[in-house]
Amino acid sequence: MRKKRAHPLLTDVQITGIAAEGKAIGRHDEKVVFVPFAAPGDIADIQVTRKRRKYMEGRIVNLKQRSGSRKEPFCEHFGICGGCKWQHISYEEQLQFKQQHVLDHFTRIGKLELPEHEQILPSHKSRYYRNKLEFTFTSRRWMTDEEVASGEEIGEFRAAGFHIPGRFDKVLDINKCYLQQEPSNSIRLAVKEYALRNDLEFFDLLKQKGFLRTLIIRTSSTGEVMVIVVFFREEQGTRESLLSWLKEQFPSVSSLMYVINPKANDTITDLEVNLFSGRDHITEEMEGLRFKVGPKSFYQTNSEQAYELYKIVRDYVLPRKHEIIYDLYTGTGTIAAFISRHCGKVHGLEYVPEAIEDANFNAKVNGLGNMVFHAGDIKDLLTPGFVGQNGAPHTIITDPPRTGMHPSVVERILEISPAKIVYVSCNSATQARDIQLLDERYRIERMRAVDMFPHTHHIENVVLLAKRK
Repeated sequence: MRKKRAHPLLTDVQITGIAAEGKAIGRHDEKVVFVPFAAPGDIADIQVTRKRRKYMEGRIVNLKQRSGSRKEPFCEHFGICGGCKWQHISYEEQLQFKQQHVLDHFTRIGKLELPEHEQILPSHKSRYYRNKLEFTFTSRRWMTDEEVASGEEIGEFRAAGFHIPGRFDKVLDINKCYLQQEPSNSIRLAVKEYALRNDLEFFDLLKQKGFLRTLIIRTSSTGEVMVIVVFFREEQGTRESLLSWLKEQFPSVSSLMYVINPKANDTITDLEVNLFSGRDHITEEMEGLRFKVGPKSFYQTNSEQAYELYKIVRDYVLPRKHEIIYDLYTGTGTIAAFISRHCGKVHGLEYVPEAIEDANFNAKVNGLGNMVFHAGDIKDLLTPGFVGQNGAPHTIITDPPRTGMHPSVVERILEISPAKIVYVSCNSATQARDIQLLDERYRIERMRAVDMFPHTHHIENVVLLAKRK
């Protein structure tokens, strides 16, 4: 058998920047090297883990000179867990990198002419900012380097935590997570302890067997808490005992639900969610508007920063009482509701039927009679007949998924030819691509990035497009 060639060790590599997906970047013999958990200004020896014709990937084995921007990570799981990968970089520099990435996408991918950009909006909270987390129970947890090096026999492999990046079958046991406020950590640890004490079977992803599968916790700015426990199979007595204990231990939980998921994947969007106690939803609130958040609802996971994002959108739209506005990819209608009190009518278009149900509920509970929601694929809904029936919009707001808008949707927008387009995106690369297609007819008038996810490379971006004269 031919022996596999070992990857090289690169010495004294200088880290010069941050790449698009959040990894640090350096060069060796004119070839790019991507390195996780490094910081610009570091000088390090890098063990190559992957070698391609145009680039290499590696990990730090010896940090020879620390960057001046380095910070001590605050989480014990940093470097193993897949989240918060920028803890070692100061928040001020994180913002600079994110701002630059957005500008690079628009100038390099879109080749677009930009106005003077507005300063990126920081998140008021850099910890405990998420309102939703999903934890996985496993019978085969990830062993840390320290455990492997110790040579000691490992007695417990059951765990509750997050998947290791690139390893769907391995889960890191989490002691404390800094992403979601209490009672998130307390609930996860308590359920895990109960399961161990009562010898409940944790799920094995490889063998597709077990009982306890995932735990979803949602919190709201109104102080409400939703807990969803997902089981692989139904064992009524065991399930009810766990849920009854959870209800008694955490009376602050206002919505306790469960799912039976016998599938090979963890998604619950196509499964029935059963109510065990409390209400089937929790409530978010902004400027007196109340929003229903169900177990399958999409709601921005940083509630406080979502409010700041929506204020920017409203400022860009500048809605007036006589105007018709279309809100594409409206979700549960949060942006539509935020705009509707200041305009004539809002039509929200969304392809997820459950989201439309929540949007209609939100319109009714807030007394917003000028909101109408339409379910279906956006490219199929946005036809000349739709515009003829509902009126031509003065402004189109679009907030598509990471993949951006379908080319047919871009064509329809050009045909409708609204006075303004406000484009919200969590992926400035696909946003720049789409706006380049609109560039002949529209110019970028304003643009602002909003940091929703501190300590990650993710960024939201809002762009105001005005029709060229």
